[in-house]
Amino acid sequence: QLQLVQSGGGLVQPGGSLRLSCAASGFTFDHYAIGWFRQAPGKQRDLVAHILTGGVADYADSVKGRFTISRDNAKDTVWLQMNSLRDEDTATYYCYARLIGSNTEYWGQGTQVTVSS
Repeated sequence: QLQLVQSGGGLVQPGGSLRLSCAASGFTFDHYAIGWFRQAPGKQRDLVAHILTGGVADYADSVKGRFTISRDNAKDTVWLQMNSLRDEDTATYYCYARLIGSNTEYWGQGTQVTVSS
């Protein structure tokens, strides 16, 4: 089965850090753009970070300077390093992969990130 498997997340205090991981199963990353989305209760699912096949990354204004997305195509894995976490970062985070020039896409199962003292 083609899927994205997420790990990481959990409870962290404000100002702390977490690292999320997303690994491909059944396909390889090299021709896919990868994104991290998040959704808080009562809010829409928003794009947090996006990295292209060549490694070019973009970030939502709310996380610029605090979050870093990276990928290792040899390991078919993408990470989201989250630093200086704030309570408003609390959400369910989803990994997303899209085949370039195609409608083919995959979503991770989601992982909860809770920032609280």
